[in-house]
Amino acid sequence: MNLYLKFEVNSLFQKVLENELKGLPVSYTVPGPGELTFHELVPDEVLEAIRARLDQYGIEILENPKAVLIQKIKDAIIELVYREDSLARCKVSVYLSERLRFGYGYLSKLFSESTFTSIENYLILQKTERAKHLIASQALTFTEIAWKLNYSSVAHFSTQFKNTTGLTPTAFQRIINKKRAVAAPGQNGVQLSEHPVDNAF
Repeated sequence: MNLYLKFEVNSLFQKVLENELKGLPVSYTVPGPGELTFHELVPDEVLEAIRARLDQYGIEILENPKAVLIQKIKDAIIELVYREDSLARCKVSVYLSERLRFGYGYLSKLFSESTFTSIENYLILQKTERAKHLIASQALTFTEIAWKLNYSSVAHFSTQFKNTTGLTPTAFQRIINKKRAVAAPGQNGVQLSEHPVDNAF
């Protein structure tokens, strides 16, 4: 039996912090995705204990300022793509500049030099993953998905989806429907988990 789960990444992150930092002599707040602010100086041995506890979840403490900024760029893009209808209302370069308080030229150059891909390509990857979940949910038409993800047309959406996945949206939908039919004949309403991917960029 397969269960398809949907969860919110930031809530999951905060729950992990609550569980793993409980009992340690630290007071903290979570100002934003991927951020942790301690209210006092944390002794080295406590910091190492925190590092070890978070490491088991694949959560790494970033100490290089540039690495921190790269992660903030990724987090901002993921939040933008997965937040309802936000992509259809704003320009990504303006959003990142205002959110991170750096010029887009600098952010773009730093991201490319550090990850060997562009912000645009990372955005396309996240949009494609979101599109997969929206297609699988069967709640929206391709036209509605294209609008939600800020594509100029269904043709543009379809071309970019195929360039990224090797499949057209229609072909991807057929595969999902066939898997549903095999896994649970006669049943509808299967949900995929909706969460971003990083692909180690």
